[in-house]
Amino acid sequence: MATMITRDQVKKNNTEESCWVIVNDKVYDITSFLADHPGGDGILLEFAGTDITFILDDTNYHTHSEAAYDLLTEHYVGDLVKEEQNDETIESLKISNQTDGKTKDKIAIGSKRDEQFLDLRKALFPQLWNATYSKSFYLEQVHRPRYTPYCVPYFDHPLLDMLSKTNWYVVPMIWLPFVGYQVWRSINSSGSSMETLIQGFVSGIFFWTLFEYVLHRFLFHLDDLVPDHPMFLLIHFTLHGIHHHMPMDRLRLVMPPALTVILSVPIFKIAHGLFYPAFAFAFVAGTFQGYVCYDMIHYYLHHAKVIEIYFKELKKYHVAHHYKNFNSGFGITSKLWDYVFGTVLTYENSKQ
Repeated sequence: MATMITRDQVKKNNTEESCWVIVNDKVYDITSFLADHPGGDGILLEFAGTDITFILDDTNYHTHSEAAYDLLTEHYVGDLVKEEQNDETIESLKISNQTDGKTKDKIAIGSKRDEQFLDLRKALFPQLWNATYSKSFYLEQVHRPRYTPYCVPYFDHPLLDMLSKTNWYVVPMIWLPFVGYQVWRSINSSGSSMETLIQGFVSGIFFWTLFEYVLHRFLFHLDDLVPDHPMFLLIHFTLHGIHHHMPMDRLRLVMPPALTVILSVPIFKIAHGLFYPAFAFAFVAGTFQGYVCYDMIHYYLHHAKVIEIYFKELKKYHVAHHYKNFNSGFGITSKLWDYVFGTVLTYENSKQ
């Protein structure tokens, strides 16, 4: 039987230390989710201790997709006690009833935790290795984000699982010295000049923006062309599916160094195949500088209260890619190539 909670009890939990909300007469304790809320904790704290049913469908704030309602169910604590309603509550219920056709359906969908897919309390790799579900079922589930306050294990073996995780600071620690080394090689190569260094470096950064887009769209989101076979679904999940299923996992967001090394091979081939050494080394330096910025910005968009200039819109754009329409909005550091290739994500009609 569900725990019954009064409206007054909910109102008392209106702080950063204890934040409760009401959605369609159900109570949710979202305290642990505040720091990881894609839109920042400010909007949640603004409505802490209140009924937010109408807010979730209010386009003036941010219309939420079905995936967002799935996340909400993780924090369910009980049902609201039916009380004698005051004027404010009556008005709230009127608004809530206007959205019954959409919001209540969404809550019902989110309430059905599909344990047939992945048990997030157990290692994921063995579950995917032994999976028998279809590609269509896999894609439907993997693009329904889940939130856990802990890092879900990927491998049973602790050492293997440790290697599957990457802290954000590992990226600049490893690759910024590499960038510096490439700059040094460029300076000390024949035909070197400051003009060559700058042109090669800037060209490398520009190339990275395109490479980033191509990777995200044509490798990480190769959903339609993935063969309907468990092994290929496992590869898909390992490359990028895990990030879409658990987008707030801090340790599986930036690219592991081993994968970066593999993906860097074509960059070296292109640079040293097309350009003379001084330009090639500068080009590689710029490309990896672009990569470091990409991973840092990606982490920043997911886990920080971003500054208003440029990054606020970029965060909104990337959040919409995860929670509303994963088939567009592939740019992370900018929208440039989304405009070029016609994959700009629009907020108005992007519900899943």
